[in-house]
Amino acid sequence: MNRDHVGGPGQVRATRPLAFAAALTLAVTAGCGGGDDRGDGPRASGAPGSRGAQPKDPYAWIPGHVAKMSVQEKVGQLFVTRFSSRSDALTKIRKYHVGGLIYFPGNFGAPAKTAAQSNALQKASKIPLLLGVDEEQGIVSRTPFITTFPGNMALGATGNPADARAAARVTGTELRAVGINLDYAPDADVNVNPRNPVIGLRSFGADPGLVAKLTAGAVEGYQAAGVAAAAKHFPGHGDTATDSHTGLPVIKHTRPMWDRLDAPPFRAAIEAGVDMVMTAHIVVPKLDGSGDPSTLSRNVLVRLLRDALGYRGVITTDSLEMAGVREKYGDAAVPVRALAAGADQLLMPPNLPRAYKAVLAAVRSGKIPQDRLDGSVTRILKLKQRRGLFQDTASDPAKADAVIGTPAHKAIARQVAERAVTLVRNDGNVLPLKGKKVAVSGPGAGTLRASLRRHGVTVTSGGSADVTILTTLNAGRATAAKIRALGAKPVVVAALGRPYDLDSAGGAAAALATYSSSAVSVNALGRVLSGDVKPAGRLPVPVAGKRVGHGLGYR
Repeated sequence: MNRDHVGGPGQVRATRPLAFAAALTLAVTAGCGGGDDRGDGPRASGAPGSRGAQPKDPYAWIPGHVAKMSVQEKVGQLFVTRFSSRSDALTKIRKYHVGGLIYFPGNFGAPAKTAAQSNALQKASKIPLLLGVDEEQGIVSRTPFITTFPGNMALGATGNPADARAAARVTGTELRAVGINLDYAPDADVNVNPRNPVIGLRSFGADPGLVAKLTAGAVEGYQAAGVAAAAKHFPGHGDTATDSHTGLPVIKHTRPMWDRLDAPPFRAAIEAGVDMVMTAHIVVPKLDGSGDPSTLSRNVLVRLLRDALGYRGVITTDSLEMAGVREKYGDAAVPVRALAAGADQLLMPPNLPRAYKAVLAAVRSGKIPQDRLDGSVTRILKLKQRRGLFQDTASDPAKADAVIGTPAHKAIARQVAERAVTLVRNDGNVLPLKGKKVAVSGPGAGTLRASLRRHGVTVTSGGSADVTILTTLNAGRATAAKIRALGAKPVVVAALGRPYDLDSAGGAAAALATYSSSAVSVNALGRVLSGDVKPAGRLPVPVAGKRVGHGLGYR
């Protein structure tokens, strides 16, 4: 694993409550065995509460500590929940002993304020918290101040695991600077369905080998920055036309097809030491004939993920608020069923008191055996130890701003965006544009016009233009009509979102894809169109009759 760092999070040491520190010291002295640790990721150095010589097994203290925890504390570790305010978070920490909290845009202030809030939440918890966020880069980004990257499919177009690693390391470094230690990323789904409404650009592409390499690179990047990574959505959400937020997708892959298509990225993530794997709220009848979503399937979570792939880390559910997991069973039954199926952590239960009470009752009745509960808690504490949370959870608010959006971080984002731009067609060598009069139409037109002017292209109105640049953003079949409406002069289509728009761009003289409508990608498009940067991207999905790996350059 690459352990180079992109900037430092400027952390300071946190002090855990005295009673907990004492308990940990006793646990370390007792030197209990740590069990099988395959697939648990890179080793952390040093056990909490210890001084001087360190035990060979950094997890040796954990079983002894788990044995001393109350049932209420153990059950609490299984939950990661939303919070509406700091007061709400503190209530959930103190009353339900939650194992973690997840940030959404409304939970963030400025970097310094966010770091201070994370510190306050950690200080209130007896056991260090997993403070997580959905920060996939690209279209799934919850952190308002973070350096903007184009996203996974753009990284797929670069074809370079080093780019995925560098981008993830930047994002992880900036998250850790504000106290966030878990990122629900990367998306390891292989997007083979152009109509997929929930994955699409979140995927690295349609080729399992490509997705596997980039997934491993991203996992290494996040975790090198001290942030736990979560590969998702197991067993693979890439071949569906249904959104699991609003329905229950059914994927008809056979076991051999799953082995060939969906499994490779998860195998690669596990080999890279991924801390966490997230389940999918999908039904795959050939993997489990019960009709239950994979989140509730022992065949999927134990027989496939644990036994077939050898994974030993934390399994988390996807959000339990989503319709895909709530259709068949009630909100009290779902968390119990997920744990029985093999999940370790329960993400975002719709009603935390009800879910907590249901799991507690299931443990007390024996429906969830004590050793099953202890196994999950042990894996969760190992993850926290591996990310150094028992040694240090605090961030330095005074230094947080200096870590976010540095010139070095922005340069990496710019390089990724440039390398991603893919030239799919260039009839008559209409590109590059220098020496031509150009009109620009479509989403992001203002940003693109400014970029073209900066790079020496004459931008004019439609009537006097030699060439029109038409940008699209998930326009689909409407792309063809938009091209026709621009008249007889050559049109260059640039798909700023899903590249599948180019399937309907046959009437254009040239076609490109950026995979992102962010400013960093639109500016990269301007540099490529002008000719100052040569196109280097390769299609990560089949588009416009071209196979994965197709991409043109300039003569």
